[in-house]
Amino acid sequence: MNNYIIFTDSACDIPAATLKEWGVEHRSLTFRFDGSEKEYFDGEIPSKDFYDKMRAGGIAKTAAINVDTFAAEFEKILKDGTDVLYIGFSSGLSTTFNSGRLAAEQLREKYPERKIIAVDSLAASAGFGLIIHLVLEKKAAGATIEEAAAYVEEIRNKLCHWFTVDDLVYLKRGGRVSAAAAFFGNALGIKPVLHVDNEGHLVPVTKVRGRKTAIKALADKFDELAVDHKGGTIYISHGDCLDEVNMLVNIIKEKHGVDVELITNVGTVIGAHSGPGTIALFFIGTEK
Repeated sequence: MNNYIIFTDSACDIPAATLKEWGVEHRSLTFRFDGSEKEYFDGEIPSKDFYDKMRAGGIAKTAAINVDTFAAEFEKILKDGTDVLYIGFSSGLSTTFNSGRLAAEQLREKYPERKIIAVDSLAASAGFGLIIHLVLEKKAAGATIEEAAAYVEEIRNKLCHWFTVDDLVYLKRGGRVSAAAAFFGNALGIKPVLHVDNEGHLVPVTKVRGRKTAIKALADKFDELAVDHKGGTIYISHGDCLDEVNMLVNIIKEKHGVDVELITNVGTVIGAHSGPGTIALFFIGTEK
């Protein structure tokens, strides 16, 4: 029996319309700009408008999804006689997954005849989205809910997240770099290259001089780590900088002859912490 729904959250940065096409249910994290009482769902504001507001000095504060919201959504599915596999935003970056896990625990007691499994993706943005995509392929091939959950745990530490940001001020706000490092780094054109580690935390790895060098560094990580340079699935997400994304796409295409399967926006919730100009590359590697 293959009667289960994959449920996720908006931090996967896959557009809601695409998730619907995939048959995936989701709920959105939220954000608000400083000084405003208006709360928005992730993706409610067009990406360009959001990043333009950030460029103008706007500071967005984000909020995780709470237990009650997850419980209400999960229960609708369970009542219909369908099991739930929740794949959540990295617990190393948000409390959202823990909310989903607690909601699942509560509902197991209420619906003992149903299966509800929560799995931490240890991933973010379109890397998280790539995990959803790969699990859907397993489901379509007949994987049970238990097999699909085990597959997430198998691939999550091989899902490479390599990214760079254009302005260090956003990492400074999140405590990733010091105020002095952000000031002098921006003044000198220093661009960090970062990834998400095996615990799902954002980790700075190296620093390079200049934007083009940073973009090339992402392509170099694909060269170094990708399991399949010719046929592996590649996703890219970005913070309103499509021209520079195309530069990365072309480097990979020219060297390996492989196309990027999906290019998507870094959503408003993750973008609040990484800023405009973020470019992130995702693929399956020999290690994370």
